[in-house]
Amino acid sequence: MKLLVVLSLVALVAAAPKPQAPRQAAAANPQEVQILKLETENDGLGSYRYALEQSDGTKKEEQGELKNAGTDDEAISVRGSYSWVGLDGVTYTVTYVADENGFQPTLEQGPGGVLSPALIASLTG
Repeated sequence: MKLLVVLSLVALVAAAPKPQAPRQAAAANPQEVQILKLETENDGLGSYRYALEQSDGTKKEEQGELKNAGTDDEAISVRGSYSWVGLDGVTYTVTYVADENGFQPTLEQGPGGVLSPALIASLTG
């Protein structure tokens, strides 16, 4: 049951719409965002890792590991982050853990960010 909850949370995070970011000079046309880096590993036994970087400044990294395989407490523990460049030119990064304790995000913003600490706290619970 815990595995189902964790997998559901991971699926929600993966399917959630990401904030739109302005395109950097490398992608003058917003429709021409290029993948600069894509790395994937999957051992087929419950552990995986991937990393993605795009020309618009968007980045995503994640790794997952099966814990307590074959027991009633079997669950996937996921750690990762994604970042984007906001319309204000500031880089925003969400770092998260999703495990038997649920989805636990932390939002960070670069210098000059417009999100208040109270808003960040409300978004991350």
